[in-house]
Amino acid sequence: MEVLLIDDHPMLNAGIVSILEQTGIFKICAQAQSLKEAISVIEESKTLPSLIILDMLLGEDNGLDFFPMLDNYCYNKKAEGKPIKKPPVLVCSALGDPFKIRAAFNSGAAGFLSKTSGKDELLKAIDTILSGNVYISDEVNIKLKENSSVYAKFSKREIAVIDLIKLNKSNKQIADALSISLRTVENYISKIYFKTGFSSREEIQSL
Repeated sequence: MEVLLIDDHPMLNAGIVSILEQTGIFKICAQAQSLKEAISVIEESKTLPSLIILDMLLGEDNGLDFFPMLDNYCYNKKAEGKPIKKPPVLVCSALGDPFKIRAAFNSGAAGFLSKTSGKDELLKAIDTILSGNVYISDEVNIKLKENSSVYAKFSKREIAVIDLIKLNKSNKQIADALSISLRTVENYISKIYFKTGFSSREEIQSL
């Protein structure tokens, strides 16, 4: 099975390559250190890999921006009459912020793995998502459950606004992303301020 590795840390990459290729099952078909390089690799290949391992921080790139790029590539292939199966993406990151973890799954990740994980957990995560299931380690699951109580006071729409504020999106960008009016965004933010006692976007980003 071919694997595309998108990460800009050579030493960590070498470890993942060694672990996967020692199994005799996986082959690293390409490595990319940026999103531009990753999508170029995909466009130049005749087939998509069976699995993609993605870091969330790629220099100045937000790794999660890869998901719409992959979706767009698959959509264009389908429009050309060449439908292809989108490979599962395992996000492997040093970031442990519950918001970032949730954002990864909301973006389309099939699994989330900490870079501190060992060989056995890496292989377990890969086996799980290749079987069509979602992989969440016990450590990640605990963080998500702990964080869920923080968000309990907010509606689903307010949580969506909070998540976009955490991504440094402007009110106009939030309105466009959620297909709502600018005034509605401002109303949601006012409700968030009221429920938290906050008075700035920076405080919301601390949630």
